Amino acid sequence: MNISELEATLEGEPKYRRKQVFEAIYKNLISDWSEATNLSKDLREKLRETCDLEIKAKLFVAKDDSTEKVLIKLDDGEKIETVLMKHSSADAERRTVCVSSQVGCALGCKFCATGQLGCKRNLSADEIVEQVLFFARKLKAVGEKITNIVFMGMGEPFLNYDSVISAIRIMNEKEGMNIGARRFSVSTVGIVPGIEKLATEKLEINLAISLHTASDRLRETIIPTAKKYPVKKILDAVDDYIKKTNRKVMFEYLMLAGVNDSDEEAKALSKIMNKKNYLVNLVRYNDTGAFRPSSGNQIMKFKNILEERGVEVTLRSSFGSEINAACGQLALKN
Repeated sequence: MNISELEATLEGEPKYRRKQVFEAIYKNLISDWSEATNLSKDLREKLRETCDLEIKAKLFVAKDDSTEKVLIKLDDGEKIETVLMKHSSADAERRTVCVSSQVGCALGCKFCATGQLGCKRNLSADEIVEQVLFFARKLKAVGEKITNIVFMGMGEPFLNYDSVISAIRIMNEKEGMNIGARRFSVSTVGIVPGIEKLATEKLEINLAISLHTASDRLRETIIPTAKKYPVKKILDAVDDYIKKTNRKVMFEYLMLAGVNDSDEEAKALSKIMNKKNYLVNLVRYNDTGAFRPSSGNQIMKFKNILEERGVEVTLRSSFGSEINAACGQLALKN
């Protein structure tokens, strides 16, 4: 898909034409310009030549149909992965898309398969939106819609800040996909400048911090960038973010057997997480070969210790491990 030449192609057209084209792509979810029948035949032909709407993709579906992973080939030949998770809550059916923000990732987190690829480049805002469009088109065919979007795929969103925010604004626009700002969640390993910038945005999107331990010493062994952004510096930025936005922040905690799942780790975590608008989200490790996942009993014990000390805590459901689509497993493998 290539819509980078869209503005140039529409140069000289009436102003309302851009709105028609925008609605065709993002609201009507067309996959071919022939479907935009409110545009002239000549303009449709011109758009077909300069702004291809085809998304080159290979789809993988879990046996229980709860998770779908798509491998998208970009115009320059690079590849990224995106995941659709289908799940039910007490009051709604959710269709959540987990999108990538970079081709690979430069952070090198030891628990993440993507981090072992290195980072080839940032994605443009259009390439980020393209991932969502793929599943939006697919869901439209069965009468469903995307309900939530999480930036938890390949890459560190705050190392591609401008494109991520631009993509969110495109998808949030009422004349387009009209996905509410509160339906977006951005996860960062703790890039402080990104947290600070997000606090100034006029967008009520959700912030998640990939924390995984209260100890700087331990954190540096599993997250190389932790040396630059120690826990206190991250929490100071988060507290300022909460002060400015009054929004709850989620702290993701990957449960690694024998690494960060001890009673002592839980007690240390409770000392820094017992704050208003802090939420700890325990995540069962999806095996990438680097560590072992904590047992179910140990995870529940860890959770109980946090709750006993007044920490708000949840346990995340896992999706897509059988097709290498679960958290931390995106590594361009079939």
